[in-house]
Amino acid sequence: MFKKNPLGHYLILKKWLIRYLGFMTHRRYRGFNELYIEGSEIIKNLPDKNVLFISNHQTYFADVVAMFHVFNASLSGRLNSIKNVGYLWNPKLNIYFIAAKETMKSGLLPRIMAYAGSVSIERTWRSKGEKINRQVKMSDISKIGISLNDGWVITFPQGTTKPFKPVRKGTAHIIKKYKPVVIPIVIDGFRRSFDKKGLMIKKRGILQSMIIKEPLNFDYENESIDSILEKIQYSIEQHPSFLKVIPSDELEVQKKLDIKRQW
Repeated sequence: MFKKNPLGHYLILKKWLIRYLGFMTHRRYRGFNELYIEGSEIIKNLPDKNVLFISNHQTYFADVVAMFHVFNASLSGRLNSIKNVGYLWNPKLNIYFIAAKETMKSGLLPRIMAYAGSVSIERTWRSKGEKINRQVKMSDISKIGISLNDGWVITFPQGTTKPFKPVRKGTAHIIKKYKPVVIPIVIDGFRRSFDKKGLMIKKRGILQSMIIKEPLNFDYENESIDSILEKIQYSIEQHPSFLKVIPSDELEVQKKLDIKRQW
């Protein structure tokens, strides 16, 4: 009952937090809005630890909460579906997500969510809305390594919810150092559904999407940081070249409607 994970969180408390938060947020992805999922069969075949999920980022919290839903539903045998929230009764407890320490201390709800799985680190490029330039804390890198050694870690390598921003080099260094299985995820629709924090529903009837891709291949020993960064950018569809092929809002809406009809 009093067992802790490597970050010092009581597992029984974490389990009940995930159950409660999952129950409270389920209708955000299957009710008020819908979540189209593709590739969740990949989740079932992953090892139990040393897996790094990389994704583009659209809100502070709604993206990662949706991933907790999809991962646990997939492990419970639901293929590309989060139907019936009962999959959270026995959730995977070694799922973590990397987040800025100042974000996770910004209120009571973020603090509660942090206990559910946050690997809180200090940003090296921004603090309190201002640009900074400070050294990476080795204790932060160690926490990420400890989390990977225990289970799955979700990271948003751009470090911002703004699209097409550069990928931070720290993600590439983590990949070279810890050699995880790297799973790209591409999300869409969350920015239109929620406010920036992802706590308040901004608009209903939005079709959100989450595309889970096959693991990336790296030469961990010899591949350059720049090569890894470029692979990440392409895999999460945030390379500048994607700007040339983004449809207009009207076409994007029609595309989503077509997907929903097929679904």
